[in-house]
Amino acid sequence: MTLHSGHLPVLELNAEDYEYEMSDYEGARARWCPGCGDHSILTAVQRLLAAEQLAPENTVFVSGIGCSSRLPHYLKTYGFHGIHGRALPIATGIRLHRPDLTVFVVMGDGDCTSIGAGHWVHAMRYNLDLVVMLLDNGIYGLTKQQTSPTTPQGFRSNTQPRGSWLPPLNPLQIALGVTNASFVAQTAEWVPAHLYATLRAARQHRGLSFVRILQRCPIYSSAVYLEAVQHPANIRMLVHDDGVVVHELDKIYTNQVAHDPHDLDAARRIAGATDRVNLGVLFRDGSKPRYEETRRVPPRTQAERVALIDAELDRYAI
Repeated sequence: MTLHSGHLPVLELNAEDYEYEMSDYEGARARWCPGCGDHSILTAVQRLLAAEQLAPENTVFVSGIGCSSRLPHYLKTYGFHGIHGRALPIATGIRLHRPDLTVFVVMGDGDCTSIGAGHWVHAMRYNLDLVVMLLDNGIYGLTKQQTSPTTPQGFRSNTQPRGSWLPPLNPLQIALGVTNASFVAQTAEWVPAHLYATLRAARQHRGLSFVRILQRCPIYSSAVYLEAVQHPANIRMLVHDDGVVVHELDKIYTNQVAHDPHDLDAARRIAGATDRVNLGVLFRDGSKPRYEETRRVPPRTQAERVALIDAELDRYAI
């Protein structure tokens, strides 16, 4: 403590001693529908940021288009609200140019598995150090109930009023089939303790962490996960010391199976199972190569950037 000229005590605050709280990450008031699962996900993310003590000015959330993609607006961090399906290319650029930043990506099921599917597959293969969250409610909610790639077969929508013709795309099977995938997990927004634990495991992984979050839309697809919500026996918890273990859920979710997340073949079998909803870390391998290890962009001054741009433009001079 020091004294200024008026002899009033003045505290000298050291930024390294400051401890962030959840309120430090609260942005604008969330405008999702009441009962939307996105509210639970936002709370879990804020809780994660505080637990990891991530400085808001060094944290970035990138999203595409959709209800879930509004999440960056509701956080007091840096955010980039991109266009439909393009969140991952934007996040890749940020990660390569600013490796000092912590980067999260938020996408909906259409954003990721439809228009953004090509970017999604290659981002998994690049294995950049990102936390990628797929918020999957099985419907296009923002544009008022159209069939998405993950809509259950037979589910009626405005674009397919007689029911979805095709079986739904399985994001877990696709992710686990990509060469160099290093972390694949599934959780659910109505199990907040498991959601938080899974996101924290993803954050602490070295490489791209792909987390599919089962998320209810109370307006257009409330029935998609109804059985799993109402009957915990329909959920199978995958437990392992190198995965996710949440002991306070043991009495509710008694269907627990030991699963080694280093066993890729077992992870693929679990991903294809349809008898239960499996929650937990299906696969992780921190030894996989990361793209930024070979493709890192060297830091440059502003003058150097301008010179490079000028040189590129000069190539097209007549």
